[in-house]
Amino acid sequence: MGIARQRGSNDEPVVQPICRNRRASHEYELHDTIECGIVLVGTEVKSLRDGNANLEDAFAKIERNEIWLVGCEIQEYTFGNRLNHRPKRDRKLLLHRREIAKFALKADQKGFTLIPTRMYFKDGRAKVEIAAAKGKQVHDKRQSLKNSEAKREMDRAMSRRRRG
Repeated sequence: MGIARQRGSNDEPVVQPICRNRRASHEYELHDTIECGIVLVGTEVKSLRDGNANLEDAFAKIERNEIWLVGCEIQEYTFGNRLNHRPKRDRKLLLHRREIAKFALKADQKGFTLIPTRMYFKDGRAKVEIAAAKGKQVHDKRQSLKNSEAKREMDRAMSRRRRG
């Protein structure tokens, strides 16, 4: 008998968010995303359950057909002892070879990099969402801000029209 897993409605997996990389969508144009498993030690999992993670300066790199998460900070577990983990260590991401090959092709293109966008628990297992992203120029950021402001203004006008 396996362990019974708690499921949401319609047998969907239960997803508990840990943290998001809000700067990713502002500074990068996100193209493809993929869900990866992550290799952690016990105190890292306990710290993640407390919500102590930061993806702001993190990125992923491909080394010898493996993907590594670099710069992700998982704070030390408060009740950990001398066996506590290092907060900024490199962590291995778990993907199939064909998925790594696909993302390696995307990351090798000029201007593309692999950026973690969010971290979450899915059915009790820690997952990281990685996106192949291209850096935005200053004028691209301005254009994004103009588009979002125009959309916000249209939504306001539509809501005023509905009310009045």
